Amino acid sequence: MAENSKIAVSKKRAPVLYFIVAIKLTKGVTLLLAAAGIFSLAGRDLGGLFDQFVRWIHFDPENRFFNNISDWLDTITTTNIRVLATGTLLYGLFLLVGGTGLAFRAKWAIWLAIGESAFFIPIEIYELSRRLGRPIAATADPSHIAYPKLGLFIVLILNIIIVWYLMQNRQRLFRHHH
Repeated sequence: MAENSKIAVSKKRAPVLYFIVAIKLTKGVTLLLAAAGIFSLAGRDLGGLFDQFVRWIHFDPENRFFNNISDWLDTITTTNIRVLATGTLLYGLFLLVGGTGLAFRAKWAIWLAIGESAFFIPIEIYELSRRLGRPIAATADPSHIAYPKLGLFIVLILNIIIVWYLMQNRQRLFRHHH
């Protein structure tokens, strides 16, 4: 009898699942906070705010680099900001719902997490291959420096591991929800 209870307890333990839950919930809360911050920028002079920030950190706002950023920020409309904030809010809520469902081991949540993680894998592969195909010296675009490539590679590997883990363990982890 004690052996059966040990087996049942060991099947219920899932530290990797709870790590995935923590990632999803952390990302969800972070995105909700980001959405609130983005919403607060709607209708404000982004170029002026950026110039104030540049002055506050004691850089020259007339520098060509900062001036280009300020000019680009002036092209962003209130509608663009609201659309970005709404998308950020919805994705944050999606992650919170999925993470909470995983924590409670709802069967629908595992498919939501697998689908969400798997959705980004081809996008990350495409973006990584696009960035790796470009020599750093050939572009003045700072988005193609080495560090974002490493970060993107790590996110890709994490998503592959999450999808693999959830697919391999879905029966064991979510058996009680038939």
